[in-house]
Amino acid sequence: MPAANDLRKGQAIRYNGDIAIVLEVQHRTPGNLRAFVQAIIRSIKTGKSADVRFSSTEKVELVEVERKELEYSYKDRDAYFFMDPETYETIQLDASLVGDSKDYLVENLKVMVLYTEGKAVEIELPPTVTLKVAESAEGVRGDSANNVQKPATLETGKIIQVPLFIKEGELVKVDSRTGAYMGRA
Repeated sequence: MPAANDLRKGQAIRYNGDIAIVLEVQHRTPGNLRAFVQAIIRSIKTGKSADVRFSSTEKVELVEVERKELEYSYKDRDAYFFMDPETYETIQLDASLVGDSKDYLVENLKVMVLYTEGKAVEIELPPTVTLKVAESAEGVRGDSANNVQKPATLETGKIIQVPLFIKEGELVKVDSRTGAYMGRA
């Protein structure tokens, strides 16, 4: 079994008899104390996140994770439907599993779905997503002295800050990790 020092984001581990996905990992060495690993993990059963601390030499049990590329198709009530591009099979995922990723899902977007023990546990979005601006107020002339921004509603319903020159109907690149405007598409 590997040590806690070898933990990486996206890995699945067995913690307290449950399988958990590692969301964030930080290696810390405070002053004259022993090194430790601070990790944020999310339980697959409950969906709750926890902040846990491991000794740097503590052994952790890794669980095999399978990654499968799927294409987003559509949403129906509390379920999201994806298509496997190899088998053309339709796969249904719960809204609780999709979570905040829903703000970036547009038709035919390719995402990576992580499976452990045959069950979908997490969706990995591409780093940047191209979305259409559905609604945006007009920029006021003369406000260009500084980097002035205005709110814009995207086709998925997410509201982000964009520069004044962005108009309705334009395609913009959005960072799926931070939700920040990156530029025109």
